[in-house]
Amino acid sequence: MRALTYRKWLVLGGAIFLLSGLVLLGTVLFEDEFSLINTDPHLNIIPRTEVEAERIKSATMPPADFSTPQRFEEMSGGAATVRVLRNADAFSQPSKNIPFEGELDFHVGNGLFRKLWVSSPSSTLASDGLGPLFNARACQRCHIKDGRGHPPADNDDNAISLLMRIGIPTLRSDLKNQIKAYLATKPDSNYGSQIQDLAVAGQAAEARVHITYEEIEVPLAGGEVAMLRKPAYTLVDPGYGPLHPDVQISPRVAPQMIGLGLLEAIPAKDILAHADPDDANNDGISGRPNVVWSYEFERPMLGRFGLKAGKPTIHEQAATAFSADIGISSPLFPAPAGDCTSHQHACVDAPHGDSDERGTEIDQTGMDLVTFYSRNLAVPMRRDVDDPDVLRGKEVFTTTGCASCHQPSFVTHRLSDRPEQSFQLIWPYTDMLLHDMGPGLADGLPEGAATGSEWRTSPLWGIGLTEQVSGHTNFLHDGRARSLLEAILWHGGEAQPQRDAVTKLRPEDRAALIKFLESL
Repeated sequence: MRALTYRKWLVLGGAIFLLSGLVLLGTVLFEDEFSLINTDPHLNIIPRTEVEAERIKSATMPPADFSTPQRFEEMSGGAATVRVLRNADAFSQPSKNIPFEGELDFHVGNGLFRKLWVSSPSSTLASDGLGPLFNARACQRCHIKDGRGHPPADNDDNAISLLMRIGIPTLRSDLKNQIKAYLATKPDSNYGSQIQDLAVAGQAAEARVHITYEEIEVPLAGGEVAMLRKPAYTLVDPGYGPLHPDVQISPRVAPQMIGLGLLEAIPAKDILAHADPDDANNDGISGRPNVVWSYEFERPMLGRFGLKAGKPTIHEQAATAFSADIGISSPLFPAPAGDCTSHQHACVDAPHGDSDERGTEIDQTGMDLVTFYSRNLAVPMRRDVDDPDVLRGKEVFTTTGCASCHQPSFVTHRLSDRPEQSFQLIWPYTDMLLHDMGPGLADGLPEGAATGSEWRTSPLWGIGLTEQVSGHTNFLHDGRARSLLEAILWHGGEAQPQRDAVTKLRPEDRAALIKFLESL
């Protein structure tokens, strides 16, 4: 009996030791990952003083009083904030504080962002190189008026502004040695990493996206009922044979473009300060940073951009989109055939636009101008910040826990060469971290350190102007939500308690919450 008891204690002790070791190992791994991404090599930083750090701590503290607006709350983008235009150009203005000499670069960058690329060979040498496979002929075809994309209206409509990322989850990756949390995927051998549903003359498009919806009824407190539409996706008319049986598909609409430069200037350490991968504070929220490989800096970096924070900088995000979405090569991604695979022989062998003095189909000067333009699309000013219903909605937003992920404010780095983004108190309403959003929103496709059910918290600034700019109110990664309330009701996983709390609100409090969101 004593021997049995001793063995039990031995086994129990071993289990505790092993568990402690795993917890310690996990902590060490996170510490390793955090130390890798706790710097910002893409920025020229002037270090903060201790006095500044104390001012920032005070300026970004959660409010205790909801009877009046917080100081500077209406200036969503700090000194870069612009006045609200009452037309569809509200997201297309340069930063308010942009220097005079920067305005020309902004407008030239706008021209490149709107430029329609043509197939090769062409007499318009500066504009050729399209495809051969592509999703759109210009950046602005998806980021319509620099705003949010949308799913096709029906299956006879094209899918421009919604694209289908694809991949096969795998254990094999060269990045496992550099990024321990990296979740590898490999491209489909026939179709690559993205479905291009358009092609130049003489080439076959890869497939068309077919969507069907199932309506789901959601009862709400107070006798109200909301309807959600659950999408199902099918790739039809495949042009290059069957897809791999294990391929995962991830439909994604183009996000809005405003405020990207300010998000890029948030100190990585301030973002990581909100991470809680083990939920140490027991609030049910465990935000994690995405750790991605930067092809620009050849090192692991904090992922900031894209729906799963898969890209570390605006320049890398833009170069990736040029390559995969339009088929345009750049110095960072010089392959002239874009996402064409080695099995797509005609696509690889087709004429390209990289044979003139540009070297690549868009050169570094062009990429710098597009990056500058994307960095300086300004955030419009908040509306109605002192409206009693908006203030009540802000209180509901905070007390229901929405602000746990949709972090209201940050202060950007002090920068020596980017006065537009330097040392600004901003209100993006995102923690820039990954959160498990549950099976309802999962796509099953890992990206960097993000799992198939994790998404980066979307910034909410400007969300109330979506209909004015984009002509619709489609939200979430695939545009399935037709209203802000529907978007909230799709939240699951870590956000399930907050979603459930919203369903139990009195109708007038739920209306106030929506009115607050519409003011952002």
